[in-house]
Amino acid sequence: MKTKFRVNLLFLALIPTICTASDCVVLLHGMVRTASSMEKMAEEFSAQGFTVANVDYLSRDHPIDKFAPLAIKKGISTYSDAKTIHVATHSLGGILLRYYLYHHDIPNLGRVVMLAPPNQGSEVVDALKNLPGFALINGPAGAQLGTHDASIPLTLGPVDFEVGIIAGTESINLILSQFLPNPDDGKVSVANTKVAGMQDFITVPHSHPFIMQMPAAIEQSLHFIKTGKFKHDANEAPLKARE
Repeated sequence: MKTKFRVNLLFLALIPTICTASDCVVLLHGMVRTASSMEKMAEEFSAQGFTVANVDYLSRDHPIDKFAPLAIKKGISTYSDAKTIHVATHSLGGILLRYYLYHHDIPNLGRVVMLAPPNQGSEVVDALKNLPGFALINGPAGAQLGTHDASIPLTLGPVDFEVGIIAGTESINLILSQFLPNPDDGKVSVANTKVAGMQDFITVPHSHPFIMQMPAAIEQSLHFIKTGKFKHDANEAPLKARE
């Protein structure tokens, strides 16, 4: 079993390169979460023989253009000795990675799996971003995840790296779901998780806050990182036919 690491970005400059295995998986959590939310996924990847770097960052401190270099450049470069760096993200983590890759290269980037990413923004942000308390809870990055002029995801264009998208179809927040086209996961609609250029796409019956901890989502994430595709039902249409 490979070693699992939880990395706090405040201490990255003080530690040596640690992800030196041929295959490393970097995990990036979502907004208002910590690396603890990705622990179950980290454990499963580690059990499958990957060296895992579970990166922690304070998601409410900066806008996306400041966070991307902080959470990606400092994080990924710490593991640059690995032959291949795969990445698994939840929610905001996927947008940080897309923003970084829009402006920079990761030469040894392998496959990327994104869970519940707001790749086309979220109508929840459009509806709530001007309400008192929104900025306090979500920080400046939160207001950049809408579907209108201030949307960062909508400026990034198609992806040019190998990525699979996992979307949730169940909501535990019926109030927020009222702002979203169905189906949705309570924070982002299934339709808005998609991005042009994605390699594969699949849905799982889970909600936005917990999708990254669910066995089905973790199993699909592992399968995509290993093979470049998800485990689809035999009667499910291929991706291009579904779009």
